Amino acid sequence: MSDKHIVIVGAGLVGTLNAILLAKRDFKVSVYEKRQDPRKQSGSCGRRTTNLALSSRGMKALRHVGLAEEIAPYQVPMFARMVHEVGGRMHALNYGRKEQFILSTQRNKLNEILLNAAEKFPNVTCFFGHKLIDCDLQTGNLKFLHNGGTVHVQADVVFGNDGAHSTIRRQMMTCSLMDVMQSYVPYGYIELPVAKTKHNEFAMDPHYLHLWPRDDFMMLCTANWDKTFNIVLFMKFETFAKLKTEKEAVDFFRTHFPDALALVGEENLRASFPTWNPYPMVTIKCSPYHIEDKVLIMGDAAHAMLPFLAQGVNSGFEDCMILNDLLDLHRNDFAIALPEYSRNRKLDAHAVCDLTLYNFLEMRQLVNTKTFRLKKRLDNLIHTLIPNHWVPLYSMVAFTDTRYHLCKKRKQQQNQILNCILVFGTVVFLLFVTSILCVLFEHALL
Repeated sequence: MSDKHIVIVGAGLVGTLNAILLAKRDFKVSVYEKRQDPRKQSGSCGRRTTNLALSSRGMKALRHVGLAEEIAPYQVPMFARMVHEVGGRMHALNYGRKEQFILSTQRNKLNEILLNAAEKFPNVTCFFGHKLIDCDLQTGNLKFLHNGGTVHVQADVVFGNDGAHSTIRRQMMTCSLMDVMQSYVPYGYIELPVAKTKHNEFAMDPHYLHLWPRDDFMMLCTANWDKTFNIVLFMKFETFAKLKTEKEAVDFFRTHFPDALALVGEENLRASFPTWNPYPMVTIKCSPYHIEDKVLIMGDAAHAMLPFLAQGVNSGFEDCMILNDLLDLHRNDFAIALPEYSRNRKLDAHAVCDLTLYNFLEMRQLVNTKTFRLKKRLDNLIHTLIPNHWVPLYSMVAFTDTRYHLCKKRKQQQNQILNCILVFGTVVFLLFVTSILCVLFEHALL
């Protein structure tokens, strides 16, 4: 076993996967988490339960550490978005080819599986209820608050896997030339459960991401392995604030989401209303991600993003795999691997943050337009005809390992081509109609 001591701050999904990969390299790994052990807590204990949508990048990482089969019973495949219109009409928009799907995955269950796998390594120790309160990243000295007292830890390398509000990132800003851009959208979200039916079945088709786009707000719903659903309502904070009573909340649902009201249940909606406290959503872009061979931030700590492309955890898991490959290449030399990671990852991390913002507009508004649906059909048709040269954006992101910045670039190029085809087709159609009208008019004169 190496005598190098690795400290990971954060025992969430990215932190625990990172611990597993580093433990395989025979490093001594200590994981510190400010929350209590989630495996010993009842229910969600106030934690957000929004499902993950794992796709190619995330599942590749889980297969690499041998956990894909273990999480499989807690996943539900989703083949398309099912768009719910106000009047009750529904239509599906495939994610890619008919056989392609993403996996609705329960966040807490995946975290439990990763923690259990990490703790099977004798060189991994997890410490819960330890809140980082101070750190000297140059020396690797960290101070944690635990049960009212302080715990001092000495690390050779520190990994900040501590989320969007990362303490490690804040400390890096004080002792390095780090650029950080933080931006909040004016939207928040709340979560609502949908129970299984009295016959112990799903309340609706589980193999879709159900979507209620309403231009300025939207709602989505994903299935759980236990035949329940999670509904998430995304809306501007000011709109949430206008709903001041249970009756106003019910009336709002009855007007905009009548079929969803039947799923949630009016009584359940009324009962949940006092707890409506919308969570904010933030985008973080920063660089570099490291300090010498001492510190590296990954996942949301490095590139928090909106959830609308379902790449938060997928990109975080990909972070771990990229670092793993670099440590392979450079024989565990952190002095080479960490700077190279920063150089290589910045372009892609910034690009995926931009793509999630675009996808929010698409999900809440564009899917309602006939032009978008026409472009989507045309996009898929061209992909079918020339699959090696044309891949729709979502398919590139979800079903390939194409670097995010290339996904963004190709999406812009393909969108220009689609717009030209639509304009050309419209002109040809108008010319055809005009010529027919001219012929009819000449016959009428005769």
